Parts: sequence; structure tokens; C-alpha cells
Amino acid sequence: MNVFCLGFGYSAQRFATLYGEDYFIAGSVRTADKVDALRREGFQAFVFDGQSVTVDCAKALRQADALIVSVPPQEQGDGREAITQILQGHTRLKSIVYYSTIGVYGDRDGAWVTEKDPATPMQPRSVRRYEAELNWQRTGTLLGAATVTLRLAGIYGPGQNAIEQMRAGTARCIVKPGQVFNRIHVDDIARVTHAALENSRHGGVYNVTDNEPAPPQDVTAYAAKLLNKEPPPAINWQQAGLSPMGLSFYEENKRVSNALIHAEFGDDILLYPTYREGLKSFL
Repeated sequence: MNVFCLGFGYSAQRFATLYGEDYFIAGSVRTADKVDALRREGFQAFVFDGQSVTVDCAKALRQADALIVSVPPQEQGDGREAITQILQGHTRLKSIVYYSTIGVYGDRDGAWVTEKDPATPMQPRSVRRYEAELNWQRTGTLLGAATVTLRLAGIYGPGQNAIEQMRAGTARCIVKPGQVFNRIHVDDIARVTHAALENSRHGGVYNVTDNEPAPPQDVTAYAAKLLNKEPPPAINWQQAGLSPMGLSFYEENKRVSNALIHAEFGDDILLYPTYREGLKSFL
């Protein structure tokens, strides 16, 4: 199977690393410098800036059996229109996996949420994500490709985790009473993506998160424990000097259920069912 990753970022590259022997995987980034860097690492990469498509990129797209879309939608769009024009009339594409976010659920005051609950996005970026979900579903219908939406929790993995933050001295213990966050290891995103490609169900929507929503300070404290270090001092979230983006995450509080991925893809779909297993893997 040929897989093209529209947006060859952190999660897509990890998928390519883990499943490069199962599929022929290529992808697009926005600049030639990034293409050169990815090719030096052994990846097949092409330039696509969201508007114009190079001849080589268009050829690779038309050879794709599956499309993984991880491009975050901007106000000017995510390149879907250009991709649709390239692929219309080419019947090889059979499936699309769209990477969305659990941010489309908005704030639930700490309550549990499942895929059956309506999307109620609060932040402009989440509104765009939900609109993009619907648009890619329509595109899949137009192109005859089974389209699956994966709503991702906060991503961590190699190079992006609390163990490395503790080692670097950059970890912070930001506390908001009652606040929990959902998270997912990047390798588990790859595993669910693989399962979705192999079991495409048009219109399928899946929450991709681990089994245990948890307060952020608990994750930091556990990382400190694993390293035999003292955790950083607690800081109230309102005094933490967070950016507007950072503050927006603390304005939403929910517990996102992953029961559906277990039911459809197996009880062993996650290598890292909680942050504890994930953090131990970085030691």
C-alpha cells in the first residue's frame, strides 16, 4: 500500500518510522529546506505549501492508496481544495485518515465525553478543526475513499516528554484544582492509524487518548520520582505566566473516553495505556 502523509510532522514521521516496512510512505512539508532535511533522514518528502503543488508531489499523491492528513487548518485553509483537484478522476485512493483533536469537544467541566457526544468547540482553532473534519469527510465521499477521523489527545513521545523536561530543568508543576488533561503516546497514534488504515470505516470517528486523564502535576511528579529528583514547586495556573495558547488549554477540562478504539481495534491497541508506562519507556 502506498501512503501519502499530507503534513509530514512529528506524528506522521513516527508512523513512517514504525511502519515503513509495511507501506511505501511519502509526505509533504511546506518548504524545500524541510524536504532536504527529511530526505537526509531517509524519508520521501515533497513540497506542498497548501496552494501550489509541484509535479513530483502531484505524481506521488496520485500513486497513493491512502492519505494521512495532519495539516492543521489555518484561516486560509489546509490545502484540501488543491488535493481534491489533483485526485479527482484518479480512483486509486481508497482511504483517508484525518488527524483532528479532542479540542472539538470544548469544555465539559471535567465530565466524560465519547464519540457519541456532539462537538462543541470553543477555541477558534478547534472550530476550524471541526469544520475540517466535516470537509474531509465530504472529500472522501467525493473521491470514493473511506474517511476516518482520529481525535488526538495531547501528544508526547521521544523528544517531547516530562522525563526530558525534568532532565533539562524546564519542567513546571502548574496546578489548577480539578484540572485533568488527556494524553497519548505518539507510538500509539501510529498504532491506531495503522488499525484505521487496515479497517477503514467511512465516517468513523475515534478518540485517540490513553486510559487515564490525569492532572498535569501528577505527570510531572511521576517523572521526578522515576529520576529520583524533587519535583518543581507548584505554581497556580493563573500566576504561571502562560501564553494565550497555554491559558486556553486550562480553560477546557474533560475526560475523553477511548473505549471505542479498544472495542474496534482490540484491548491491546495501546502500548502505553497510561502516562506511567509511557514515561518509563524514556528512561
